[in-house]
Amino acid sequence: MSRDLADFPRPVLTALAAAERLLTRRAGASVVLADPEDLGGSERSVVARARVARNPFSLPRTLVVKHYLGDPGPDRPDPFHFEVASCQLFTALPVDSRPSPVLIAHDPQARLLVLEDLGRSSTLADTLFGTDPVAAQRCLLSWARALGRMQAATAGRENDFGALLRRLGERARRDPIADEARAAFAGVPELLRQALGVTVSAAAEAEARETARLLGGTRFRAFSPSDTCPDNNLVTSRGVRFVDFEWGCFRDVALDAAYFRVPFPGCESSFALPDGMADAMLEAWRNEIATVWPDLDDPALLGARLLDAQVLWVWLCTWWLLPRITGPDATDTALGPDPGRSPRTSVALAEYWRRLEQDARGAGRTATAELAQAIAAALGARFDPEGGHTLAVYPAFREFA
Repeated sequence: MSRDLADFPRPVLTALAAAERLLTRRAGASVVLADPEDLGGSERSVVARARVARNPFSLPRTLVVKHYLGDPGPDRPDPFHFEVASCQLFTALPVDSRPSPVLIAHDPQARLLVLEDLGRSSTLADTLFGTDPVAAQRCLLSWARALGRMQAATAGRENDFGALLRRLGERARRDPIADEARAAFAGVPELLRQALGVTVSAAAEAEARETARLLGGTRFRAFSPSDTCPDNNLVTSRGVRFVDFEWGCFRDVALDAAYFRVPFPGCESSFALPDGMADAMLEAWRNEIATVWPDLDDPALLGARLLDAQVLWVWLCTWWLLPRITGPDATDTALGPDPGRSPRTSVALAEYWRRLEQDARGAGRTATAELAQAIAAALGARFDPEGGHTLAVYPAFREFA
């Protein structure tokens, strides 16, 4: 172990020591890592960048180590396995189609990945919370194109992903939101009645339940990271690249494309987009996927599927968020721990329903539009009686809104 590591936190030292052992076994000669930089990670993992100080074979000058902590427990999916399988799937793609860092090595026993270092890139969140509206617009369009390229490149590869998971000891898994979405369809009507005094009509409930077909085996399935919040998208010289595939799965592409209409639903940084931005992102995305799914170049078909996905996300976010702001001990706090980077929960949820009312009414889904109008009004009456709060656009656009 290099002396340069002596003063760093033990979890970082442990991760880099494990990476040195893994790379040394692979090379058949000693590999030494130095100058570590803690990249944060999460409660489940440590992520660090390191310089390759001794390099017996053709390693990059720097690399990133991700070390999963703890044990997921018996009979539970291991996020490490899903991240490895996702990175293996992407590493096998042509360079121009690759949406993520290259997987250099991994160790299932140590639950460790060694990844390509994409450099000191900012995240999409950094840009959206910056001061340059042109850069923010450019990055959002790059994100939309990258999403479309990833989906187009992974179309038809679901069996490959399943085989990679089985090799790691996992069964192929459904979309992690599938069960929660179905729970939302069952539970939201009673939740709305108790929390807001809103009655869900049978027609509105039926329209919502019909969107569950997106959770099954549709013709438009591709890989999804599942968690594409702005913090998990790096802005690089080659465009936006995705990181963090702990919940990677295959699902209908509309469920991710709906983020253009409901910006990053349920994410801590779920602010609004400026006028016209959602349409521009949709067009950038559609240009990438049209050759794989020409049917989705039909505005009517695509519009109906995106509205289905929007309905699903709004019901699911209501299932997640409404209990946080109702009840005797609940408080209407920010979506995330930093109020400067998160809207108030009630403001975000009301905006989801207001936008759904507009889009559902335009598509002739009267029952959904009427329900959305009633919920937005009830949220406003309870949490914004003066009528002065609307969901702000991201800070980068505020001077120009």
